[in-house]
Amino acid sequence: MNRNGDGRAVLRSSVREFLCSEAMHSLGIPTSRASSLIVSDDEVWRDQFYNGNITKERGAVVLRVAKSWFRIGSLEILAQYGEWDLLRTLLDFIIQEHFPSVKVTVPNRYVDFFSVVVSETAQLIALWMSVGFAHGVCNTDNFSLLSITIDYGPFGFMEAYNPDFVPNTSDDERRCKIGNQANIGMFNLNKLLQALNPLLDPRQKQLFRELFKAKLGLLGERKDDDDLIAVLLHLMEKTEADFTMTFRQLSEITQSQLEELSIPQ
Repeated sequence: MNRNGDGRAVLRSSVREFLCSEAMHSLGIPTSRASSLIVSDDEVWRDQFYNGNITKERGAVVLRVAKSWFRIGSLEILAQYGEWDLLRTLLDFIIQEHFPSVKVTVPNRYVDFFSVVVSETAQLIALWMSVGFAHGVCNTDNFSLLSITIDYGPFGFMEAYNPDFVPNTSDDERRCKIGNQANIGMFNLNKLLQALNPLLDPRQKQLFRELFKAKLGLLGERKDDDDLIAVLLHLMEKTEADFTMTFRQLSEITQSQLEELSIPQ
């Protein structure tokens, strides 16, 4: 568990991480496993309760094992820096090694890969929710492309039912509350789609475009359709809007409400 960017963990959080990952495995939830825990003589300084009381603790290292450590962030960073050839090479390797249902030789392989990741990510989050598990730091670098639970940090199990439960005391905005994990999953998958988008051929991009046009009820062809879709997705990202409910509520707005700009809250 690290809050100061020094990359170290303390003994108490390492024991907790070891036990939780093994518990998750026993519960049938896809996860990395803890192979060993080594106590270090290095001193680590931590403010455990974030009250200004910094104390010296003993460090430790947990050796974790998994089929793969590739994450959504592994692809996102290559796309961010325009490393398209490397991104394509890495994607083909990941598909060949870990996605047997996707044929690496077919033109639509990245679309098929994305479809599998979406389905399995949704299944993983559903399993988390079924046992009241809150990951705590649900960014793209902590979401496995193989949809396994990785990077145990400020996780927690909800006791009394509370959709606002947050195990991460540094999450002041409560972004990673347990009731928001599905929305964050959708946010991260959208980031994956953005990373894949430059590798798609025009026909594949047109397929995504037609799907979103159908969701929004955009009939015919207008030159500003793409801009409208992009603006909506950007707005949903900034406001952390629920993906499904946004489109559901848009479908319930009547033509007269639109004409009068009388949009219900």
